[in-house]
Amino acid sequence: MTMYLIKEVSIVNEGKVKSGDVLIKDDRIEKIGEQINPTEKCIEIRGEGLHLFPGVIDDQVHFREPGLTHKGNIFTESRAAVAGGVTSFMEMPNVNPQTITQKLLEEKYQIGANNSLANYSFYMGSTNDNLDEVLKTDPNSVCGIKIFMGSSTGNMLVDDQETLENIFRNAPILIATHCEDEATIRANTEKYKEDFGDNIPFKYHPIIRNEEACYLSSSKAVELAKKNNARLHILHISTGKETNLFSNDIPLRQKRITSEACIHHLWFTDADYDEKGAFIKWNPAVKSASDRDQIWKALLDDRIDVIATDHAPHTLEEKQNPYMKAPSGGPLIQHTLVAMLDFYHQGKISLERIAEKMCHAVAECFDVKERGYIREGYKADLALVDLNKSWKVTKENIRAKCGWSPFEGHAFKSSVEKTFVSGHLAYSDGKLDESKLGQRLSFDRK
Repeated sequence: MTMYLIKEVSIVNEGKVKSGDVLIKDDRIEKIGEQINPTEKCIEIRGEGLHLFPGVIDDQVHFREPGLTHKGNIFTESRAAVAGGVTSFMEMPNVNPQTITQKLLEEKYQIGANNSLANYSFYMGSTNDNLDEVLKTDPNSVCGIKIFMGSSTGNMLVDDQETLENIFRNAPILIATHCEDEATIRANTEKYKEDFGDNIPFKYHPIIRNEEACYLSSSKAVELAKKNNARLHILHISTGKETNLFSNDIPLRQKRITSEACIHHLWFTDADYDEKGAFIKWNPAVKSASDRDQIWKALLDDRIDVIATDHAPHTLEEKQNPYMKAPSGGPLIQHTLVAMLDFYHQGKISLERIAEKMCHAVAECFDVKERGYIREGYKADLALVDLNKSWKVTKENIRAKCGWSPFEGHAFKSSVEKTFVSGHLAYSDGKLDESKLGQRLSFDRK
């Protein structure tokens, strides 16, 4: 058993920043105090001038395993996560084969147990005809059910009204939705293909996958949730109009309908397509500066509850295709915390709110057991950060398997110095320790 004592660090936790010591024993936080003098031998880490955050919990990633491992896999992408201070992830079912049976779901958990450096959970996928399998999902060992109410992933689109009603009425667990209206997108796509063929300029992506497509689908999901009292979580809000679907008049724990903002929708706008092209092609699309500003407003006034990445790597070769063949998605998980810390340096968000939206609120939203906070007795998932150690993103320091990033060339103002995953010092001073793997997340759902 290895014990660690982090001394005189600024602890960012539960709305406060205060100096203290943190003692880690086995996989848990043993003690938090102003000055801890342990009776057992431990490794001391000096924390002066550094800030200690709870480990980031990312509720939406695509790690591409099984079947799409030329893009990334659970081992490579979890390494990138840990290097960025992300200690837990929840991963999506649009792999090959798709995670649409309980057997395939458990096989995926076994891959995680054998390969993930971070803590892990996997969504159960839904289709138009696997309701029986969906309803078998265990609420206390699986993060949620994923519904693609849009065309982002081919035949995982769920567009049968009876199926949707049945899932929303009977789901034993949180429902996470990708919301874009398929008919609107198809009509817009055909219009621009008439003008440009396959080589549509990328700047038209937010016009093809526009506000109407997003709002039609999101509002439908909200209507279904209210009708059936379902627990709904809408992923990657990309328009200002959608933010009006959500409320901030009750505590997060009491909400039945919650939502998520992603790093790329907080960072980029449609003005960036001319420079970035396919490298910022996501579904839903990055839209206008006004949309970005309204997402920020909703995030800060608690209509939007959590921040995630939608980390979704593709190879450089795939991204270099013309518009119609270039896949949507990109790698973000290594840079999620430092990106938000750049916003802190700009005065857009406080350190306490970063911890809330990336750690506390995710744990609350998903009922994650004993994680997401720096508390005695909780799992020791921690990120030690130097707010004033700048570094530039280059091909050489990108850890995602795909080897590129939309942030390449950007100099972040802060750096992640160390990451503890369930008490294991998994990342320290630029080096990963793969001798111990992450744990399966559990959920405290009554």
